[in-house]
Amino acid sequence: MTVARFWRDIPSRYNLYGSRCSGCGKVYFPMRHICPECRRSSIGKMQRHRLSGKGRVHSFSVVHDAPPQLAALKPYAVAIVEMDEGVKVTGQLVDVDIEEIDIGMGVEAVLRKIGDEGPGGIIHYGFKFSPRFD
Repeated sequence: MTVARFWRDIPSRYNLYGSRCSGCGKVYFPMRHICPECRRSSIGKMQRHRLSGKGRVHSFSVVHDAPPQLAALKPYAVAIVEMDEGVKVTGQLVDVDIEEIDIGMGVEAVLRKIGDEGPGGIIHYGFKFSPRFD
C-alpha cells in the first residue's frame, strides 16, 4: 500500500466504523451500503456509525500453532466480541491471561501495533480487545 493511500484511510483504520440504517435503525459492521432488512428503500440512507468499542466476549479460541509472523505471540486468544450495538467483531484478546478468559467477559477495543513494512516502512495499527472492569 502506498503511503498516500495509507494516510487517506486513517479515519476508518483508527476508528471502529459501521453503518446504521436510517429506516430501521439497525447497525452493521463492517459498513454496508444497503440494509438487508430494508433493501431498496435503504439506498442512500445508510449512515456511518462509530461503534462505542465496548462489548462482551461471545466466543473465543486459543491459537497454539500460529503463522511465522505471529509465532512470538503464541499462544494467543482470538474472540468474537458482541459489541454494545449488537454487531459482532472478531479480534485478538490482549492484556489478559488465557486462563482468565470467559464467555460474557466485558472487553473494549484498544489500538495496538499489528505490523510494519520493514525498518523504514509504515507501522500498521489495528484494533484488539482488552478486558474492561466496570
